[in-house]
Amino acid sequence: MVATLSQLYKPNHDEAARQRFIGVLKSFANGSLEEQLAERYEQVLKKNFELEVGHSPADRSEARSLFEADPLYQLWGSMVFTSQGLMWETVGSTCKRIKDLFEARAQRVTVNPRGTLSLNPSLEIPEPIASTEIHRQPGGYFASTGPNDLKTALIYFGTLELYRAAKGLTAHAPVGEPGIGRFVMQVAKRDFPNLRPLRILELGCGTGIDTIALKEAYPDAEVHGLDLSAPFVKFAHAWAEESGVILHFKQADAQATGYPDGYFDLIVSHILFHETWHNIAPKIFSEARRLLISGGVFLNADVPYQPARLTIPKQVTNDWQVRNNGEPFWTGFADTDVPSILRDAGFKDNEVFSYYEPLGIGYYYFFGGQKK
Repeated sequence: MVATLSQLYKPNHDEAARQRFIGVLKSFANGSLEEQLAERYEQVLKKNFELEVGHSPADRSEARSLFEADPLYQLWGSMVFTSQGLMWETVGSTCKRIKDLFEARAQRVTVNPRGTLSLNPSLEIPEPIASTEIHRQPGGYFASTGPNDLKTALIYFGTLELYRAAKGLTAHAPVGEPGIGRFVMQVAKRDFPNLRPLRILELGCGTGIDTIALKEAYPDAEVHGLDLSAPFVKFAHAWAEESGVILHFKQADAQATGYPDGYFDLIVSHILFHETWHNIAPKIFSEARRLLISGGVFLNADVPYQPARLTIPKQVTNDWQVRNNGEPFWTGFADTDVPSILRDAGFKDNEVFSYYEPLGIGYYYFFGGQKK
C-alpha cells in the first residue's frame, strides 16, 4: 500500500520524543514562566520603578529597561529563543528524512489534478517580507532549490504539527487537521447566516491545510487559496489533490491578486496581517474590497494583542518577540487602528466590524467588512 502525504509525515520514535520535549519547553516558557514573570513585575519591578520615577510604567517602552536587567526575564528570553531554534532543528530532522518520498508522492498525486495551481516565477516578493525569516524559519518562507522542492513548506507544516501535539490535539485528530479553518468558518456562518458564497478566497493560505475547511463549510463554492510563497502553494495543491478536495491555488501578492472586480463572495485570512508589514495592510484591504461582490464579506482572524488589552509584562514579552524571535510585524499590526484603515480602504462605517472571539482559554481578533 502506497503511503499518502499525511501518512508520510510521521516522526519516528526519537524525533517524536525530541519534538514532545520542545512542545513542553515552549509551553512552560510561554505559560507558567511568563506567569512568574508577571508576578515578579507586580511584586518587585513595578514597585521599584514607582519608587524611582513616581508612577507606574505607562507602556512597554517605559517598562522595557526594568525587565531587561532582571534575571528571570533573561531566563525567559533565553528559554524562548533556544526553544524556537530547537523546534526548527528537531522538525527539520523529520523533514530531511521524509523529504524525497514526500516530494515524489506530491508529484504523483498532481499528475492529473482536479484542482489548479498557478505559479508566477517572476513575482516580486515585497520587502521587508522577502528578506525576513518569519518565526526564524531557516531560509524564510520562500527558499527553494528547484521546481519540486517542498522543504520550506514541509518544515513549516511540521511545526504546526508540533504545536498541535503539544496541545494534545493530535491524539484525537489526523495529521493536517484544519481546525482553525473550521473555527473561522463557524464564525462566518454564525455572523453571516444568509451568505451563500459561490466563490471564496483565502489570502495568505500558507500550506493550504485550513483552505480545505472553506470547502467543507461551503461545498458548492469554488474555493481559491493565494500566497506569496511558491513552495507553500505547491504543497497546498498536492495536499488538496491527495485529500480529494478540488481547490485552486495561486502564487500572487495579496495587494494585487490579478482576479477581476467583484469576483468573490467571501474573502478570509488567518494570522496573515501580523506577518505583514503594516504599510502593506491598507493596500490588501483595498484589494479585498475591490474583489468583493455587493453583499460580500471580508473576514479575518488574527492575534488579539492590541496594547489596550494587555498587561505591561505581556506588552514587554510581545515586544521582545518582535525584536528577537522572528515576529517583526507583530506589534506593528497590534498598534494599528484596524477599523480606521478598513474605512480608508473604502469600507463604509456601517460595513466595518471588529471584535474578539473566544477560543479555548484565549481569544482571536476578528475584523473586516461586508460590502453593501
